[in-house]
Amino acid sequence: MAKGLGKGLNTIFQEVDYYEESVQEVELKDCRPNPYQPRKVFDAEAIEELKDSIVEHGVLQPIIVRKAIKGYEIVVGERRFRASKEAGYTTIPAVVRELSEEQMMELALLENLQREDLSPIEEAEAYDRLINELKIKQDELAKRLGKSRPHIANMVRLLSLPERVRAMVNSKELSMGHARALLSIKDEDQLFLVAEKIRKEGLNVRQTEELITKLSNKPKKKAKTTKKDVFITSKENELREKLGTGVSIQQGKQKGKIEIEYIDQEDLDRIIELLMYTKE
Repeated sequence: MAKGLGKGLNTIFQEVDYYEESVQEVELKDCRPNPYQPRKVFDAEAIEELKDSIVEHGVLQPIIVRKAIKGYEIVVGERRFRASKEAGYTTIPAVVRELSEEQMMELALLENLQREDLSPIEEAEAYDRLINELKIKQDELAKRLGKSRPHIANMVRLLSLPERVRAMVNSKELSMGHARALLSIKDEDQLFLVAEKIRKEGLNVRQTEELITKLSNKPKKKAKTTKKDVFITSKENELREKLGTGVSIQQGKQKGKIEIEYIDQEDLDRIIELLMYTKE
């Protein structure tokens, strides 16, 4: 794991004139996309608009690249690279930097997060890849990226959704709120049916949550229909928000139980730490 990486992240995004002496024109044909680019989908209309701007005003901000065995790898600025090709350019202004694989991964994610360009699933996949590639835990990644630990945990949990549902989130047929609500459904076939219903009927997040609650409270054979107390429902919601995971409170006549979901050992450790060390 690279040490002092956070400091390098601050300098990389400073004004271009700080590295003005390093700006040079590089051949577009010698550049290739960042292999760690978290964004999988580039909006064609946005690229077209950027192309028109480049035709009119040129490339106003150099891209950042690193020298590779053959040519250059783009670290920051793939949209400008794509739009410049569309505009018929053969070269592009670039700042050549010496960066490690880890720095390339983190910078590519940071740029997209700062521009809010990523879909929830792309963001989740980027977090998961950084955690695995850099061998760090969620709390350390949260500190390095300036995010909260529950945010990182909630995003990574989205990757437990079936692939076809994740595709619906990527295509913006489902929102982040829809995806989080769907995580409480354990049966994959039922989950997909609910996702399809959301898409076809245009259900908002609140309607989705009500539908899922209705499905989960559907009585089994010979079971009495019981409506959960409003106070219990409220406490469930508070715990879900605090712990960043699914929580269910089952209340009996004299005693009850609390069920807390976790996706892996690290998630379990995170939840236990929150429960043990949270002060009121």
